[in-house]
Amino acid sequence: MLIELIDKYYEDRREERNQEHFYISDAGKCQRVVYFSMKGYPRKEKEARVLRIFDRGDITHQRLMRALFGISKIRVIASEIDMPSKEIIHGRADAIISIEDKLYVVDFKSMNDFKFQKMEVPEPSHQQQLQLYMHYFKVPQGIILYENKNTQALKEFELKYNYKLCKKIISDFESLKEQYLDQDIVPPIPLELKKAREGANNNEGKFPWECRYCDFRKECDKVEEGTKK
Repeated sequence: MLIELIDKYYEDRREERNQEHFYISDAGKCQRVVYFSMKGYPRKEKEARVLRIFDRGDITHQRLMRALFGISKIRVIASEIDMPSKEIIHGRADAIISIEDKLYVVDFKSMNDFKFQKMEVPEPSHQQQLQLYMHYFKVPQGIILYENKNTQALKEFELKYNYKLCKKIISDFESLKEQYLDQDIVPPIPLELKKAREGANNNEGKFPWECRYCDFRKECDKVEEGTKK
């Protein structure tokens, strides 16, 4: 009885609005996912269990943010701060802090124990997201703080601002807009994913995880490269 009621609570809160802007979290994503989201293609509805996972991530952020506010050696300059609205990409940084008069953008992430234990460097998409925050907030360094969902163990990675990388990421967003979104043309599947899909030889277990768990998997499988909406 309680499970059904709790599931319905989360399902009733589920919002699947069409995406109107590029977001920081789109950095490193398959261009098709961003295109389908912004064009309002049908997506797989998230289960209540998945929504509870997202909710847990929000709680983790709040708990870690509370810790930063309570540390005397850290000065929290801002928390949950929106990026300048005039930019092509929208987003909200978890925190900007000062340690010994040195500014950092901080981005909180959480992951399961298996990924956490194997991780030696930040995930590429997370690095790109932090780089964009540093770029738009004009902060020369940042920290990605990971929490293990299973054990609450922490790992941190400090990154320096990379101007060339940021310009490349922004240029890719601009190209996606001009070449595909504005023209209503479905972009190609990224080469790495395309090769992995072909190498799987229709073996679902070997399909790249980005495709297996993609909300737009059905739509992507139906649409040929270059198709107009």
